[in-house]
Amino acid sequence: MLNPDAKLDANLFEKPTMASSREGFGKGVVEAGKADERVVVLSADLSESTQAHHFQKEFPERFVQVGVAEQNLATVAAGMANYGKIPFFTSYATFSPGRNWEQIRTTIALNNVPAVCCGMHAGLLTGPDGATHQALEDLAMMRALPNMIVISPCDSEEGRKAVIAIAKSGKPAYLRFAREKTPVLTTAETPFEIGKAVVFWRSDLQKFGGQTSNKVAIFTTGPLSYLTLHAARELEKESIAVTVINVHTLSPLDTDTIVREASNAGAVVTFEEHQLSGGLGGAVAECLAKNAPLPIEMVGVQNRFGQSGGAKDLIKEYKLDVPDIVAAAKKAISRAKK
Repeated sequence: MLNPDAKLDANLFEKPTMASSREGFGKGVVEAGKADERVVVLSADLSESTQAHHFQKEFPERFVQVGVAEQNLATVAAGMANYGKIPFFTSYATFSPGRNWEQIRTTIALNNVPAVCCGMHAGLLTGPDGATHQALEDLAMMRALPNMIVISPCDSEEGRKAVIAIAKSGKPAYLRFAREKTPVLTTAETPFEIGKAVVFWRSDLQKFGGQTSNKVAIFTTGPLSYLTLHAARELEKESIAVTVINVHTLSPLDTDTIVREASNAGAVVTFEEHQLSGGLGGAVAECLAKNAPLPIEMVGVQNRFGQSGGAKDLIKEYKLDVPDIVAAAKKAISRAKK
């Protein structure tokens, strides 16, 4: 059942509101700008695609159009942060942080200044744009950097909250946003705190006579997280108790929640729209290997580049659908000690 403490949208299964997580950025950065005049936004000639045009319209004097020069984009943002501004710099994730990672590393992370890299059109679901525009390695790139907060919102509302929270953090950060409209799971009341995972689903063990040996914890991140909730419903039909945990922050990782929920379940699945290497799966595996070694199955992009296609077709082609999550859960449970 949906965890009542998460205060999710009760209509998300039947008639969900649809929005892209990048829309959350557009709303959130305007709110952050109204709250703090130090907030500025920079664009690499993609203001509408990144939703930065909302800030541009509201605060034209605090908007900088850098042009198609992503390395300059990062260094200008670093300079502004060093002199007291809170810059959010925006482009497609394949270009920022893909093209300007060295500048982000050296001028932002190394100097620990509060410039925020906003990677848009991340993941597979960018329509016909194809492999060159489908960032599937960005979380790994940014999670490896010291000082860098890394957040992958599950929907537009969480994206809005992430922007507002990061503007107050005083730290370098990477925010990952998607183009495709997906179900909005969370509400204004859903808890959000940097570095704190949220339990979205927890099976009522009374359904299984108070206990069951078939339990699994599913850790998810990003805008395809709604699929894990559908998978949880399917697994419960087969008398499998499920906990779904939204890990919106990959760095710093909420190790306490991950270890607790994984240990309680005894079997683990991770789910992400990203390469399995270095993303959420890698982060959870590192955490559990050190603290609570358990059977783990990872659902994500398996060492492949993207390709052009519709959202449903790509989800199926890359084995990111509900049946794939269900199969991974059963496999993890079969490997668990009884």
